[in-house]
Amino acid sequence: MAQTATVHSGGNSPFADLPPIYAKLAEAKARKGLTYDQLAKAIGKDEVWVASAFYGQAKFNLEQIEALAKVLDIPASNLHNEVGEHWWPNRGLGTTPPTDPVLYRLYEGVLVYGTPIKAIIHEKFGDGIMSMIDCKVTVDKKPDPKGDRVVLTFDGKFLPYATW
Repeated sequence: MAQTATVHSGGNSPFADLPPIYAKLAEAKARKGLTYDQLAKAIGKDEVWVASAFYGQAKFNLEQIEALAKVLDIPASNLHNEVGEHWWPNRGLGTTPPTDPVLYRLYEGVLVYGTPIKAIIHEKFGDGIMSMIDCKVTVDKKPDPKGDRVVLTFDGKFLPYATW
């Protein structure tokens, strides 16, 4: 039996500035009781990438739209019309600093450890950056007697600065 699911899409919702189809995707995901990992396997992508696409931070291609529509029982034409070939992500949602506690703690992590991480990247790789364009992000759960641990991995390509 299908569950009723609604997603808040106004005010400070992450869906507020996105095409309405994104709230519908989240509702369909909830209604089906699916995880991002299950959706990722269904369309041949990684779970963090799929979650990113669900918040308008990545672009589904035509094949992914068709597969997602099938899995979520949403007409593919709705997805094509709202986020098809004509639509492009506007990356970087939300205010700075973020107000959501999880996002704020990630932001705080960069504020506290960003400069030391930068220094270590330079020591190990030289003058450059870690790409967020060519990057894979994973979220893992590590059991611990003191309480489960969150393990975030950013696996980004190093890009040296050019000289001229």
